[in-house]
Amino acid sequence: MNDLKVLLAEDDENLGSLLKEYLIAKKYDTDWFPNGEIAYKNYVKRHYDLCILDIMMPVKDGYTLAKEIRMTNNEIPIIFLTAKSQKNDILEGFKAGCDDYISKPFSMEELLYRIEAILRRTSRHGKFNPQKEFQIGRYHFDTEKQLLTLDDKTYKLTTKETDLLKLLCLNKNTVLERNFTLKTIWIDDNYFNARSMDVYIAKLRKYLKDDPSVEIINIHGKGFKLLD
Repeated sequence: MNDLKVLLAEDDENLGSLLKEYLIAKKYDTDWFPNGEIAYKNYVKRHYDLCILDIMMPVKDGYTLAKEIRMTNNEIPIIFLTAKSQKNDILEGFKAGCDDYISKPFSMEELLYRIEAILRRTSRHGKFNPQKEFQIGRYHFDTEKQLLTLDDKTYKLTTKETDLLKLLCLNKNTVLERNFTLKTIWIDDNYFNARSMDVYIAKLRKYLKDDPSVEIINIHGKGFKLLD
């Protein structure tokens, strides 16, 4: 068993036990809980490296659980399991703080791929570039601590916000292509991930609004450009 601990919240007993057995077989130390309430009570007692949450659960749903986890930990990767396919449900998941989602039915191999991809992205080994700190106008951006600071105001960024802003910084004043960004951070450039990226771009704009010299602009048909 490796050192990675996974919290699995899934109310379907057959699927939950199957996923737990599969992940343990793949060397992920996995705890399975049948609803969001029990999952959260155990989450606060133990250290976990990744959370896999079903959206539709009794007592406490996946959206609520993810928001509560995010209140205590901005960095832990969260994957949603969902039977829903409507775009608003997926966007709601990203707004709740998930890093990725997988639609039911899915193969065990696909879930494993998603887990490994997220763990690669969230490792602190300089994923895109060894540079860890950037100056953006009057802002100081520390990618390792995931902090964006302006004077006495500091924002704690999520992992995805950090990765996206870092890519923008590395391509400052030049076009950052949409497809490249999606495949680098989200792995897949599908419609839902593209909409998710737009949500994150909007969040970054809010963080950067206090310095009028800094702007993230849309380049129609191409991508984004960070102006400084």
